[in-house]
Amino acid sequence: MSKPPLPPFHCRYDGTLLAGVDEVGRGPLIGAVVTAAVILDPRRPIAGLADSKKLTEKRREALYEQIIENATAWCIGRAEAGEIDRLNIYQATMVAMERAVAGLPVQPEYVLVDGNRCPKWHWPSEPVIKGDSRVEAISAASIIAKVVRDREMAELDAQFPEYGLAQHKGYPTPVHLEALNCHGATVHHRRSFRPVQEAIDSVGFYRERAEETMHYPADLFENIN
Repeated sequence: MSKPPLPPFHCRYDGTLLAGVDEVGRGPLIGAVVTAAVILDPRRPIAGLADSKKLTEKRREALYEQIIENATAWCIGRAEAGEIDRLNIYQATMVAMERAVAGLPVQPEYVLVDGNRCPKWHWPSEPVIKGDSRVEAISAASIIAKVVRDREMAELDAQFPEYGLAQHKGYPTPVHLEALNCHGATVHHRRSFRPVQEAIDSVGFYRERAEETMHYPADLFENIN
């Protein structure tokens, strides 16, 4: 039995400098957690904003371009794999969200954050459960963050095609776990996540494995007539 939809969200702030914040990438085993903050321009509405996970890739890409062009301000924040390992994924996400808001070229008067809590920062703010489906500014932030991170996974896939990152975006799918157990962890993997820890313990690191399998002839001139 499906849960009833949440009621429309009514914000206590009614000005125009409202920022929406969302994150993408808390669950993957590799790469940064990426956040975005967006202040929409009410004079330039964008039709079709929704939770990025419910949109097709083509639609996300089209909305991404519209948001970049029409928003009052937007900014990406991130925490890399090393920071995630040092801080833990929750704290790293909070840091990345603060970086996104702090980097906005126009500072917000109020911030809405997807989820059930906000970072400890100086901006007036409140969390919104399922905010990416209930608040357009958060929807826009979710789209920006997902498109950016998905593109980064495609770039990593070109460097490490063995892991299938362009398909599963770094999440712990059977394909990804099998690749980890076969090839080891790359320098971009989150070493504090258990499947990565186990792969490092049993297999090692990707470059080390690659070097082990490389063949160097004893005589560099042995194949020259």
